[in-house]
Amino acid sequence: MSATYEALCEEGYSDLTAQAIADRTDRSKSALFYHYDSREELVADFIEYLLEGFESRIAQTRDRPALERLAAFVDWFLADPDDDQLAFHTAMLELRAQAPYNEIYREKLRESDDQLRSALEEILRDGIEEGVFRQHEPDETAALLLATFDGARVRQFTLGRNEYLETVRAGTVERILADVLAPDVEFPEDVSLEFPRDERLVDEDDDRQRETKTDSEGESDRNE
Repeated sequence: MSATYEALCEEGYSDLTAQAIADRTDRSKSALFYHYDSREELVADFIEYLLEGFESRIAQTRDRPALERLAAFVDWFLADPDDDQLAFHTAMLELRAQAPYNEIYREKLRESDDQLRSALEEILRDGIEEGVFRQHEPDETAALLLATFDGARVRQFTLGRNEYLETVRAGTVERILADVLAPDVEFPEDVSLEFPRDERLVDEDDDRQRETKTDSEGESDRNE
């Protein structure tokens, strides 16, 4: 599945082929299609793989306060993506454009939407129980937030205007979340919790580069 992810990032959905995926594995194209009858089935299986990974990532944050988790969720959606994230989300946007004509993709994307809304609703309900969020309807708020986030992402990807993310993030905090937060509770300016990445899709070289950068920064701090 990591090969499918790499191929989507580099080729995009429109130019994705079984050969492009096979080239990134130790399998041949024929061996790949022994397990899948079509590119459609392979991509649908890949979406299912992402759904499983998302649930695992959500589970890693459940012991943290709801306000921290909400801030991490907002930041995950609206922070500037790196090159790989931008390429992948652009490919997924291409795939979503096929959903009106492809029942398999549509069903998988519905599952993804349900999972996202469920995760956000859980955060909002937990915040109500913790007393940091006002009493409200978590399902309605989650739907509004996700529609807002999706709109910002689509505009950024299609128009190349990163300011949409910053503007929508500020508006989300000031106009939507201000009505959700309990009195005397402020939305964090600095996000203390990073929403976990899917480690199955993180390239080992990228990991080493991040570790090297962190070590270098730490050494620099000690020398100052």
